[in-house]
Amino acid sequence: MGSFGKLATRALETDMPVMVQIQELIRGAKNAVSLAQGVVYWQPPKQALDKVKELVLEPSISRYGADEGIPELREALVKKLRLENKLYKSSVMVTAGANQAFVNLVLTLCDAGDSVVMFAPYYFNAYMSFQMTGITNILVGPGNPKTLHPDADWLEKTLLETKPAPKLVTVFLLNLLTMCSLIFCRGFQISAEMLDVGSLYFMYDGLKHSCLEGDHIVNIFSFSKAYGMMGWRVGYIAYPTEVEGFAAQLLKVQDNIPICASIISQHLALYSLELGPEWVTERVKDLVKNREIVLEALSPLGEDAVRGGEGAIYLWAKLPDKYVEDFKVVRWLAHRHGVVVIPGSSCGCPGNVRISFGGLVESDCKAAAERLRRGLEELVKDGMVE
Repeated sequence: MGSFGKLATRALETDMPVMVQIQELIRGAKNAVSLAQGVVYWQPPKQALDKVKELVLEPSISRYGADEGIPELREALVKKLRLENKLYKSSVMVTAGANQAFVNLVLTLCDAGDSVVMFAPYYFNAYMSFQMTGITNILVGPGNPKTLHPDADWLEKTLLETKPAPKLVTVFLLNLLTMCSLIFCRGFQISAEMLDVGSLYFMYDGLKHSCLEGDHIVNIFSFSKAYGMMGWRVGYIAYPTEVEGFAAQLLKVQDNIPICASIISQHLALYSLELGPEWVTERVKDLVKNREIVLEALSPLGEDAVRGGEGAIYLWAKLPDKYVEDFKVVRWLAHRHGVVVIPGSSCGCPGNVRISFGGLVESDCKAAAERLRRGLEELVKDGMVE
């Protein structure tokens, strides 16, 4: 057999995607149900899908489009950013999902050897993006053990003491306004504060999401969860219009990865957007019951074990202290109890698990939660019985 020789260090030293491992686990476990991947159970709006059907034979759908996105979608997104997110000085680039948006930004802003800051629990694909870009100093900050919110004091100390200063601070949690304001008002010059607000409609208990804008802030959005467009792959970057030359550098990366996001997907995004945020919030209401169901299933771990759930579609649960190797627990739950969750170690927090409550309708969520509850009761009482 032939050989390519030594493979790239940046690839070899990048973590294996946890979702690939989870998909293999689901295939290998008999009739396992998933509370793992961050997906929603609904499809895109039927009205939007019906409109897209009519476009299939349209010649422009099969051609390349503008790198930064079709003009009508970008125009609608700028309007949406102003009305819903209070972002008045941001321009838009449409990408093939939020993951690709993140890679675009890392390649545009960071050089090999740079320092960057993340907070645990972090999004595993973001960590991998830094690894494969050659960033050698990924500073992972702690979250508050009671809230999971980033530790602002740690961040201030890190930004002051790290030389050269970190190029980028990445935040993927929702309730961040206090911490971000602290960073900016104290004058730290950060190239970009990436706030992943793809799930901004997913807020519960009367809470509201806030976006921030500035010449060193970049916001990443996605259609995947809000409009059930996971497989259509549409996200977008809202970047500061006033930063000279930034758009041109982003375009270099965009043109070398997707050229442009799928044209038919962009039209579906546009048609979905026209229905307004009410279409999404109506469906998010149903997830409140799912959250309650999963919270009850996690109760065997104890009253103080569960965090999160104020926004997005995830809960975070601490396993008993002796189960630091959480992937073993995840595999055991899959094979013995037929339910799959994400190991916390893949998010920088070993000894925990992440549970998604968005991907199943209520009846299926109940069935999955019952499996999870039985598994955790056995884990706490008897350990990982084979």
